[in-house]
Amino acid sequence: MKKIEAFLIEAKKQTYANGNARKSESTRLNSNDYEYQKENMIYHDTYFGGTNFIGEEVIYKDKEIYWGMNYYGVTLDETLSEEAMDKALRPALMQVGSDNTIPVRGPKEWINEEYKYTFEVEGDLSYFNGTETIYKNDKKIYVLKCSGGLIKK
Repeated sequence: MKKIEAFLIEAKKQTYANGNARKSESTRLNSNDYEYQKENMIYHDTYFGGTNFIGEEVIYKDKEIYWGMNYYGVTLDETLSEEAMDKALRPALMQVGSDNTIPVRGPKEWINEEYKYTFEVEGDLSYFNGTETIYKNDKKIYVLKCSGGLIKK
């Protein structure tokens, strides 16, 4: 599991969280896709939408599906959608692996100016559920729910 954890941290920092990452070719109509490969593992993140969005991340190991996560996020104050992503979400997601929180989103807490990011998660990489929240000046402006774990045949 440690190898998967390290790969997941690296993959996340090389894809959506990194504002400079190139998108991959869309795999489904109107999807936004990112892919990262290293050795025998492939990470793929695909999502739909903008201020309200749904997505899925998967890891393939030796060309077999191994791990996955589904997520749904809502921006509660749409006037801040791009600002919240640029000042809070992407920078917080770049902190993945910086604390003892399982590396499926960002750290337990991260603050940037008037933005506060929190991530509460139960479980481990084999099976988990989590809630990600962003506040601006203590007002909740965004929430995401996620769940996932190991995939077995």
